[in-house]
Amino acid sequence: MSIISVKNLEKRFGDNVILQNVNANIEKGEVVSIIGPSGTGKSTFLRAINFLDPPTGGEVFFDGEKLTKKNLDAIRRRMGMVFQSFGLFSHLDVMGNLTAGPVKLLKKSKAEADEKAFELLKMVGLAERAKFYPQQLSGGQKQRVAIARCLAMSPEVILFDEPTSALDPTMVSEVMAVMRSLAKSGMTMLVVTHEMSFARDVSNRVLYMDEGGIYEEGTPAEIFGNPKKSKTQAFIYNIRSFHYEIASRDFDYVEMLGGVENFCFNHAIDKKTANKLQLLAEELVINIIMPKYNACSLNLSFSEKLGTYELSVLYKGENSDALENAEDNLSAMMVRGNAKEIHHEYADGTNVIKAVLQ
Repeated sequence: MSIISVKNLEKRFGDNVILQNVNANIEKGEVVSIIGPSGTGKSTFLRAINFLDPPTGGEVFFDGEKLTKKNLDAIRRRMGMVFQSFGLFSHLDVMGNLTAGPVKLLKKSKAEADEKAFELLKMVGLAERAKFYPQQLSGGQKQRVAIARCLAMSPEVILFDEPTSALDPTMVSEVMAVMRSLAKSGMTMLVVTHEMSFARDVSNRVLYMDEGGIYEEGTPAEIFGNPKKSKTQAFIYNIRSFHYEIASRDFDYVEMLGGVENFCFNHAIDKKTANKLQLLAEELVINIIMPKYNACSLNLSFSEKLGTYELSVLYKGENSDALENAEDNLSAMMVRGNAKEIHHEYADGTNVIKAVLQ
């Protein structure tokens, strides 16, 4: 049985739908990373799970028990959360921050809470800072204290909401080291993160969020090595793109070629490659596709990570490779001579010719 189960989760703020029909299961001992662009509901999803932002629809189960207002406090004690803003009590020293919860909520003795707190501080490398106050600590040290404070409540699951986003880059590694150690210990972790190396190397599964939900999920090898969906690919491979719709044979071809040129200039694509992309656009669209078809669309993209450029032309009709059947043999030869790879695909009444450069 899953330790966390989310069914048809929805979150709205007025008329603004942040999450809709989200379903997920987290197993005991799993490390699940949640990635995706900013503003796609990752943090909202995490906060909805423990009702910090109560969902407006759907259900959340913890260890088979549905979360309600009646059992929320009890379940929150089993499901800790670490925030990007630390949330330490400024009037308490480090030991005070770690022992307040166990003493007041778990009814542990001061001596027992102190003993466990000191052990946790040694685990996160901050034993010598036990009597320091939050304002005396660096950002990385504050976050490590926040993790130790969470662990002091003996949670079964920890939700991490972008735990390194507020840190100076030089401090990220110290927090990541603690989280990697927790993962190795078998702690169940649900992590919203922009640290792709953690998501790739430590996670059991990765959830990519977009369009108000879980857009794609899989193992790190699947998501980072072979993402299936277009927005996941664009995020993982850092893809930049240009799109141009052509509605008739009288289209403004100068505007289209100017758009390709501007795209290449704006993204610092070298002149030789830019010239090839413009030539491919001209020959494929103007001389091969449009003489036979009434409309098409041009898509140009490049991946900084992969170092590849792809120009594709989509056109409706029966399954027909316009390049293979081109009447203009010179244009067809120029396309083949300037592309490393060329593919024709057909699905649901749409033909696609893809020309790849590298």
